Amino acid sequence: MRVATKICGLSTPETLDAAIAGGASHVGFVFFPQSPRHLTFDLAAGLAACVPARVGRVGVFVDPDDALLAKAIETGRLDALQLHKVRGERAAAIAARFRLPLWIAIAIRTRADLDQGRGWKGIAQRLVYDARTPAGALPGGMGLRFDWKLLDGFSHPLPWALSGGLSPGNVADAIGVTGARMVDVSSGVESAPGVKDVDKIAAFLQAVARS
Repeated sequence: MRVATKICGLSTPETLDAAIAGGASHVGFVFFPQSPRHLTFDLAAGLAACVPARVGRVGVFVDPDDALLAKAIETGRLDALQLHKVRGERAAAIAARFRLPLWIAIAIRTRADLDQGRGWKGIAQRLVYDARTPAGALPGGMGLRFDWKLLDGFSHPLPWALSGGLSPGNVADAIGVTGARMVDVSSGVESAPGVKDVDKIAAFLQAVARS
């Protein structure tokens, strides 16, 4: 079975094209002003119009309000919502109002952190395992990774994606160690924070395809 790949934090037509041409299953649009990957609604609309139906458009949010979600869903033509730092009751309300699949980011440092995922059954459709970042830092896209061996033998309550510190050079090892059927990359295919690199995107997708 082919490993699915989400290229997250895209912000230019050239890098979006590289992700699509390389075989990404999903592209991620970030709607969080503190992030160097944040998109304006106008830019999101332009990029979304270039995404073929076979590729999923995922909006990435940090504890968003309904107004932001509504506008982002409209302009980004979103197929799923990836939520960071959101409580269960809030996520359930988002799911009820917007009726889109929810991907919930789980910040991982220890094996016990994985148990958070069990509370999302019945609310979320996918978990995204990402490295826990330092207090005050962005919740993702920091190039940090957690110990992949923490996933060894773990019974996952929901479909999941592996994120955090992935790159063209290590993604094959990550897939081999964890058995991930989806990987999610952002900073690992950048030349600078928020600046995606078309060659790194291509190399990442080629490494996944060979895994």
